[in-house]
Formats: sequence, structure tokens, C-alpha cells
Amino acid sequence: MIELAGLTKRYGLKTAVRELTCVIRPGLVTGFLGPNGAGKSTTMRMILGLDHPTAGEARVEGKPYARLTDPLTVVGALLEARAVHPGRTAYHHLLCLAQSNGVPRRRVGEVLDLVGLGPVARKRPRGFSLGMGQRLGIASALLGDPRILIFDEPVNGLDPEGIHWVRNLIRSLAADGRTVFVSSHLMSEMALTADHLIVIGQGQLLADTSMADFIEENARSTTRVRSPDQEALRDALADAGLTAEPARGPGAEGAWELAGDQTEPVGRLAADRGLVLHELCLHRASLEEAFMRLTSQAVEYQARGRAPEG
Repeated sequence: MIELAGLTKRYGLKTAVRELTCVIRPGLVTGFLGPNGAGKSTTMRMILGLDHPTAGEARVEGKPYARLTDPLTVVGALLEARAVHPGRTAYHHLLCLAQSNGVPRRRVGEVLDLVGLGPVARKRPRGFSLGMGQRLGIASALLGDPRILIFDEPVNGLDPEGIHWVRNLIRSLAADGRTVFVSSHLMSEMALTADHLIVIGQGQLLADTSMADFIEENARSTTRVRSPDQEALRDALADAGLTAEPARGPGAEGAWELAGDQTEPVGRLAADRGLVLHELCLHRASLEEAFMRLTSQAVEYQARGRAPEG
């Protein structure tokens, strides 16, 4: 378990993290979201004792990180995958970490095989691709078989197969009862991975809730319905007290849109009125839509104007 209590970090006049209080519990994948500059990396660094808080504290298994004995067996972290000695092989990079933390030598080979780097274990990481470097960083985090995992952008540079592997790995770690805390800007991937979300903006807590509740509270699901007799459908919906508007977006021409999940009442209404339907579907709001709506006022670096086309 990770506990943050009034965690605050100031750099001169700038407050990077402001009175952040939350609990990251075991058995769940907790996603950590926020716009660029929101304070996510600073928060993770304070959890790991790399930055000292101005106020408040971060506790890992009930203690500040600095008071942990054999910390690699308690917390495994991936913050910067390229933070390796350029002259050491992948094997010796991990061996050095293992020997300094009382981790058995055999564990080095185990994690290298687990992340798929066994064949290049004796090569120096300076020649690794971005994805291979990421895999080595994940191996470092897993080396001590820790109860707590902290990952910052774990799928950065990975191909689709690698992304799928990391997703399954993270979920299996949580299913094993471990505490898993993951920061990522890839909303589609986070939606497939996280059970719970902690969202911050400008250093402040914006949300601490389940994935399902976050989307439901911060975005709008709609029902789209289409019939060859568009006007008869509109009149039938109005007679039933269902408010419909012309649907918008790609492929929406000739369709009506209703707020929320109205698929069952609309389906029954069409059957009762003998209306032919060519489309009846629920458009569920995405994590990206919910995130954009919640954080729209907390974006520090916001582009103005339209992006170039093509």
C-alpha cells in the first residue's frame, strides 16, 4: 500500500504538488493521470525518496521509502528506463542491483527471460532500441519480486505485442495482490489496464475513483438511432417523451441522438410503432472524453488554434 498525506512540493514560487492525499491499495491497477506539468513525476519521485516533500509525507508499507530495509524487495519502480551504466551489459546492470539489495543471482536470469531479453543479456544497453530499454527497466523493477510496483509510461517505445505483454503483466501483478501504480498518457491503454484512477491537475487531486465511475461522472454516453422514415421516428420519440437531436460526427447523417442508454425503450417503441430501424446503438463515453472534460481547466501547456492538416 502507498499512502500520500498532504503531500506538497514547491520549487521557489511554483507549487508542483499541492496537499495531495490518497491511498493506492493492493490488488488493483491504479492509474495515475494528469496533463503535462500536473505533478505526476514529482509525486512518484517523492514516493521513492528521490525528491523531498515541502510538506506532508509519502509512506510505503507504512514507512517513508528511506526507512525501508532492502527497498528493492518492497518497491520496484520504472521511472527512467535509460538510467543505466553505459559500460555494463544488461546482465551486469541487473546483477549490480541484485547484489546491492540482497537479491539472489538466479533472479537476474529469471527477469531477463521474463521480459524477453535473455538472448541479449550480455549486450550493452546503449545499443538497445527504445522498446528494449523499456523492457530492461521493467526487469529492474521486477528484480526484487516486490510487493509494490510503480511504473511511469511503461509502454513507451513498445510495439503492439510489447504493449499487450505489459498490459497482461501489470494486470497479473495486481491479481497476485500487489500494489500497482501506473502513470501513462495513453488513454486507450489505461482504459484497458486500470481498475481505479487518481487524477491530478496543477498539482491538486481532481478525482480518486473507479474507472467506471470516473467515466460515468465526467462524460456523456449517447444512444444513436436511424430509420429510413426519419420524420416518423422523430415524432414517435417525441410522443414517448424521449428528447432526440440530430446526431453529429462521422456517419451520423440521418440519425437521431438521445442522451444516455435509451436502447431498450427506443427498441420497444420502434417495435410497437412498426418502425424499421437501420441502426440502434449505444455510444459509451471514453476515458479520453472524460479526462479531457475534467482537466480542461487544469492544462498548463495548451495549444491555441488548429493543428495543420495532412
